[in-house]
Amino acid sequence: MTGLAVLALRVLALIALYAFLGLALWIMWQELRRGLSAASGSGSPPIRLEIRSRNREAVVRQFTQSEVVLGRDPTSDVPLADRAVSIQHAHLRYHHGQWWIHDLGSRNGTRLNRQKVEVPTVLTTGDEIRCGGVTVLVTLPAGTGASDSWEEGQNE
Repeated sequence: MTGLAVLALRVLALIALYAFLGLALWIMWQELRRGLSAASGSGSPPIRLEIRSRNREAVVRQFTQSEVVLGRDPTSDVPLADRAVSIQHAHLRYHHGQWWIHDLGSRNGTRLNRQKVEVPTVLTTGDEIRCGGVTVLVTLPAGTGASDSWEEGQNE
């Protein structure tokens, strides 16, 4: 082999190496973007909440964002008009493929199915959240740990 042929083979090998590295970096970048998109909450399933309080008609709300705050603050995602409810009372969050509830250090505590919420707890369809005198019934679509499905037309 002549020196020119060896040089050409080396240049081709270098080009192939850079092409391989470029493709590997591009694939990693796409995976990173896909992971960030999933982590931002764009992939969270909806959660349907039926809010029942004394002397008021039940209100049904559906949320598609990955975090929902319940509290007495009128700017909360679910404002609860009850003096026994803290300004920011409880937090619902979708992560690890499930909806979770977490008490935000509320004065009177949050109850899930009559049990005090002391650590983040997984929610399922039919769960009953109690904040002060307000009851919130949870409905999740099929495939998210829920036992029943619900129809899209029932949301508000």
